[in-house]
Amino acid sequence: MNTPPKPFLSSRVLKTNVGFLLSAPSGTHQDSRLDIPVAVRVDDDLIVNAISGPLRMTRSKEGILVQANLTISVDNECSRCLDTVTQNLEIEIEELFAYPASDISEFSVGGDANLDLAPLLRAEVLIEMLHPVLCSEDCKGLCPNCGANRNREACQCAQDEVDPRLAVLKKLLTK
Repeated sequence: MNTPPKPFLSSRVLKTNVGFLLSAPSGTHQDSRLDIPVAVRVDDDLIVNAISGPLRMTRSKEGILVQANLTISVDNECSRCLDTVTQNLEIEIEELFAYPASDISEFSVGGDANLDLAPLLRAEVLIEMLHPVLCSEDCKGLCPNCGANRNREACQCAQDEVDPRLAVLKKLLTK
């Protein structure tokens, strides 16, 4: 049974105009809060369910320093059974967005004074999603022979089958 895809916002909601900070003296900052309670397509390979947390942008000589402590909800796969798991990631950000663009930072403020958080969030979320996640502590995983999800069904495969590459080691146990 296929479920319809969730509607989502585009990554444009992660762009903000910082022209007022660019014209301010170094040390000027703006505190705000990101509260996006709906799904956002951050990039072609990443949709997040929600984003929330405090955000500070500070003018420096080199550009805009972005600091944030964000809670980001994403759908991930259970490492054992591959079921979808909603995961809340705590992501701490401290990144310089260079202005004008230069080699001192991977990220920069565009010539139109727009700061795009999407590439930074994508990188941080994908790194956090590399950590294994389980749907539950007692997840039984998939049967290595038939692929059945052992959480939902019992398969008829022999449980004591040994990987042929390890059969020689099993013979040592029977001696």
